[in-house]
Amino acid sequence: MAKKHSKHAKLTLRKRGVFAPNELSFVGVKCSVITNLVNEICEKLSEKIKIGYVDASHSKDIEAPKLTTYTYHSSGNAAITSTINKNTFNDSIRFSQYDLMCVNGNHYPANEQVVFLDPEKEGSIEKRLEQLDAIQFFIKMTNDGEIFECLKNKYPSCVDLPMYHVEDLAAISAHIENRAQQNIPNLNGLVLVGGKSVRMGADKGLLDYHGLPQRDYTVRLLEDEGLKTFVSSRKDQDIDGENTITDAFVGLGPFGAICSAFMKNPNEAYLVLATDLPYVNKELIQLLLKNRNPKKIATAIKGKGMKFMEPLVTIWEPKSYPVLLSYLAQGYSCPRKILINSDVEIIEVEDVLIQNINTPEEFEKAKEELNK
Repeated sequence: MAKKHSKHAKLTLRKRGVFAPNELSFVGVKCSVITNLVNEICEKLSEKIKIGYVDASHSKDIEAPKLTTYTYHSSGNAAITSTINKNTFNDSIRFSQYDLMCVNGNHYPANEQVVFLDPEKEGSIEKRLEQLDAIQFFIKMTNDGEIFECLKNKYPSCVDLPMYHVEDLAAISAHIENRAQQNIPNLNGLVLVGGKSVRMGADKGLLDYHGLPQRDYTVRLLEDEGLKTFVSSRKDQDIDGENTITDAFVGLGPFGAICSAFMKNPNEAYLVLATDLPYVNKELIQLLLKNRNPKKIATAIKGKGMKFMEPLVTIWEPKSYPVLLSYLAQGYSCPRKILINSDVEIIEVEDVLIQNINTPEEFEKAKEELNK
């Protein structure tokens, strides 16, 4: 039998719902109640979770503008008036930076749902039964809220789901926060060994600072913290193994290595560590892990006396992948530039801990200091 021809490369798809990777539709009550509740939840959780909201316009006579207008304010507020058509693929990119998209379920479906138990809206819920296949919890509008018979008949197990009163904002917010914590992307290690080591004159990954090749030492450093660790290499390097990621973005250095890792798995985060940073130790890795902030695109280390972050001792979240590609589309392949111009978590340490070693003289000096 002839092998079926495929016109497209088989890539790992990024997790997504109707609008975003993690989304909740709120359905079964007046739109104003949904909007107010989402605003209250965001007010309570905004420091921990980046939340967005999708709603439908209730204006009947609105027209798409002929002029797209961006009105910026120094506070960070931006009012945008534009012609934007709802499109699954474009929405996936537009909302990729959010940890949770809340959706007005009276207008749009989402992969997971929250159902209000408003006796006046039971008929509306019955009409939407097919889109309520992943209910997370109920919100009752009265003290004696009962799950509607149509829901129990369609989804018998829903009777075991949590139920909160609409005024119990603390409990509702806590449930959503716990759900967001469960959805934090898994973290892997990524050791960069693909540099050409021109100034060193030898493969920096094979230099011995700690009694074994630095490549092996760095892998062990991350694996000791429980991270599944991958080795990023060039195609012409003789490095084999199931945990090897060969550069798919050729000629872009560390930037290409990070993008290649996300191409392999765009749904998981990577703690990226280069092999020319021999002073990085267990304590620094643990500090980075402890202060990881998945709300931001990255958690980066910066020397106290240095002006910029070190992108090669950084946790890069999956939400950074679209950002990396957007910079590449503009002709930039510097991961540090992305950190400088993005909302990232910064951890300051002593400069020496992230000192790069690039020449034979620096290697000899560093080895002597580390062996003392």
